[in-house]
Amino acid sequence: MKRVALAWMLALGAVAAAAQTMYRWTDEKGRLHVTDTPPPPGGKLIQPRAAPAPAGAAETAPPAAAEPFALQMARKNFPVTLYTGEGCEACDEARKLLNARGIPFNEVFVNNDETLEKLKEAVGSNSVPSMIVGATVQKGYERGAYNRALDAAGYPKAGVLPPRSQTEPQPTTPGTEVKPAPSSEGRLGPYAPGSPPQPRTTPKTTKK
Repeated sequence: MKRVALAWMLALGAVAAAAQTMYRWTDEKGRLHVTDTPPPPGGKLIQPRAAPAPAGAAETAPPAAAEPFALQMARKNFPVTLYTGEGCEACDEARKLLNARGIPFNEVFVNNDETLEKLKEAVGSNSVPSMIVGATVQKGYERGAYNRALDAAGYPKAGVLPPRSQTEPQPTTPGTEVKPAPSSEGRLGPYAPGSPPQPRTTPKTTKK
C-alpha cells in the first residue's frame, strides 16, 4: 500500500510540475528572464504563461469544423471550374445554381486573350458558360445537366450544404479586351437564359 501511495504522489507531482506557471520578464538592463517564480519588484514586462505540455500529451482544443466527407472527396477528385463572360445571363444562372447548392467552385472570368485561350484549351470552344467537373465538360447552361454532372461526381444533393454567395469575379484587366460567344448548347428552348431576344409576332386574324 505504501508503494501504491508513493506512486500516486509521484504522478501528482509530475502533473503539478507540468502545469506550473512560468514567468517571462526583463530586468533593469533589459535582459530577458524566464523563471518559475514571480519576478523581483524591479522586473518589467511581466508575462506569466503556462509551461509547455509534455511531449505526447493529447490536445484539448476542439478540432475546427470540417467539411462533410463526401464534399471533401468530390472536391479532391472532381474540382468544379466555371467559365463565364460579361453580360451573360446564362452565366449568372449557372453561378446561381452552384451557389444555391453550396458547391465550392473556381470561376474564370473570360475577358482577355489569356483567359480566352484557357477557355478554348479546357472546353474546345470559346463559348460561355462552360462548367468542368473533374474531366467532364458541360457547355452552355441547363439546370438538369448541371445537377446530373454534380451528382455523378459525388457532390451532396441540393439542400444538404448551406448556400454560398460567391459573386462574379472582377476583370483582371481594365475594360473588356475580348468577349467570348454565348453558348448555343444546353438551352431549354428560345427563351432559356442566354438565348437571343425573339422577334415579336402578332396573331393573324381571319375575316368572317
